[in-house]
Amino acid sequence: MLPSEIIRRVREIQVRTGRQVADVLAGEYISVFRGSGIEFDEVRPYLPGDDIRTIDWNVTARMGEPFVKRYVEERQLTLTLLADISASQEFGTGERSKREAAAEICALLAFSAIQNDDKVGLTLFHDEIEQFIPPRKGQRHALRVVREVLAHGQDERRRPRSLTNRSLGRRGRAAGAPKRRGGRRGTSIQGAIEFFLSVTPRKSVCFVVSDFLDEGWESALRQANRKHDVIAVLITDPRETEIPNVGLVALDDAETGRRILVDTGKPGFRRSVKELSLARIDALRTQLTASSIDLIHVDASLSVVDPLVKFFKARERRMRR
Repeated sequence: MLPSEIIRRVREIQVRTGRQVADVLAGEYISVFRGSGIEFDEVRPYLPGDDIRTIDWNVTARMGEPFVKRYVEERQLTLTLLADISASQEFGTGERSKREAAAEICALLAFSAIQNDDKVGLTLFHDEIEQFIPPRKGQRHALRVVREVLAHGQDERRRPRSLTNRSLGRRGRAAGAPKRRGGRRGTSIQGAIEFFLSVTPRKSVCFVVSDFLDEGWESALRQANRKHDVIAVLITDPRETEIPNVGLVALDDAETGRRILVDTGKPGFRRSVKELSLARIDALRTQLTASSIDLIHVDASLSVVDPLVKFFKARERRMRR
């Protein structure tokens, strides 16, 4: 049974995001995501201007006059959430961690999809695939998705309160750094994408929710976007960019276990942290834009609704051009 605190958080997210889906996101989701094709609806008498390629010759022969096939858009979609639950996602200096922010945005997307009768699936990953929930419909299924993103593996982890070196631009596992038994330190977005492609034969909408503290994923994301509609959701914390002057601090890299001692009183150090963090985000945006992949940037200390609405409106404008 889930701890009472996690149950409370799931219910809180359900109430808040459910209201936001109804009041804010109504119509936005359905306006930018289309079905995967068209399906036959009916036959009707031919009218001047109809495409002759739609004539149903069998019905025409039986009725003695031309009839055409009518098709409608196949509206139902499959929405897949790839949620990063690596150790760096536990970091948070505000009211919630990056993982909690990820759970909220997954909730918004899941409830929007369920409201529009779409299926929702979930893959949790770190340096390996941790859990796969096949796409299904229904409110209970959506709640399960939210619960797993928020709570999966919490009994095995302690939330780190110190800043990760990775947010300072250090990437990959440091040489000789220990790897905690049981995994869950590192991140492999490429592995998650490859798994997604192996279990998703039909076109779907795929949200990759992560802090993207990883390398070598670009080619896999491009490959997935050729067949599917892939959207990247970057989750960051403000302390990954702005470090206060608090003197000497020991910083832990949540994903390698490496620790370093830094002097936050040095203006040059704080400036370097900010520059490296902003440069990483700009580079990520440039890489995704070059691959025609949308990016949603979510600050874990702020509303997750605003960037999602901004994304929907921007995509809708682009579709109208």
